[in-house]
Amino acid sequence: MEQSAVKRDISEVRKVVLNQVSAIHSAGPVLEPGNWAKHDPFLLMMEDKFQKGSFDIHPHRGMETVTYVISGQIEHYDTHSGEGGVLGPGDVQWMTAGSGVEHNEVPSEGMTAHSLQLWVNLPKVHKMTTPRYQNLKSGDMPVRQEAGAAIKVFSGSSKGVAGPTRNYVPVTMVEMTIEPGYTVTQDLPGSYNGFIYVLEGDGTFGNNKAAASKGHVLWLGEGGSGESEVEITAGEKLRVLLYAGEPVREPVVARGPFVMNTEREITVAFSEYRQGTFLK
Repeated sequence: MEQSAVKRDISEVRKVVLNQVSAIHSAGPVLEPGNWAKHDPFLLMMEDKFQKGSFDIHPHRGMETVTYVISGQIEHYDTHSGEGGVLGPGDVQWMTAGSGVEHNEVPSEGMTAHSLQLWVNLPKVHKMTTPRYQNLKSGDMPVRQEAGAAIKVFSGSSKGVAGPTRNYVPVTMVEMTIEPGYTVTQDLPGSYNGFIYVLEGDGTFGNNKAAASKGHVLWLGEGGSGESEVEITAGEKLRVLLYAGEPVREPVVARGPFVMNTEREITVAFSEYRQGTFLK
C-alpha cells in the first residue's frame, strides 16, 4: 500500500447489551435499524444467544444475511434449494435472499447458539436476483499471517489475500486474532463504510487510539476518496471482526424481513407471500 493511504479514526465506540427476550433467546443490536445513510450498505446487525424454538421458518427479500457463529452450532435450511447444513464456531453463512427465500436457523438440540447476523442491502438492480447460499467454513478460509497476528479473510481482501465470497455489493469481512502488544493494519478503499466488533480481549483502534474491549462496536471514520487503512493494537489477546463495504446510496424501505426501494415493492412482497406466489 502507498504511504499516502488515509489512516482512519474511530468515530464512535458503543457497548452491545444483550436483552432477554424470552427464556430461550437474548439479543442486542450491534447496528440498529433505521440509520440507513450512516450504515450504508449495512442495514442492521444483531447479536443473539438462542436455543431451539426461538425462531420459526421465515421469509426474506431484497437483501443478504451474513451469519457468523461465535459459539454453539446452527442447523440451517431453506425452501428455495431444499437443502440445509450445519454451521459451527467461526463459520459464516452468506445468504442472498434476492427475489425471495424462506429459511430457518436452529441451534442443534440441547445447544445454545451465540451468533452475529448482519443484513447487507442489495442495490435495486439486484433486489430480485436469484437467491443463493454461500457456506464459508472457518478452516477453509484464506489467512494472512503476520508477526503476532492472523487475519482470516471471508470476503474482500487483506493486503493482497483475497476471500472466496461472491458479492453483489463489495464487502470486506475479516476476522483478526492479534497477540498482546502487536499491531496490524487493514487496507480498505476510502469510500467504504465500516465497523469493528470486539469478540475477545481489548486494544486500541484507529489513528486516534480509541480503546475498546469485548462486546464493543466501533464505527470507522471517513476514509477519503483514495486508499485508507485501519490500525489495531492488542492489549490482551484480541479477536475482532471487521466489516466494511461500498455504500449503495439508494432509498431504503424496510418492513419486517423485506428490504426494498419503495413502499409499493414492500406491499407486493407481503401480498405475494400471503398468496403463496412469493417463491419464484
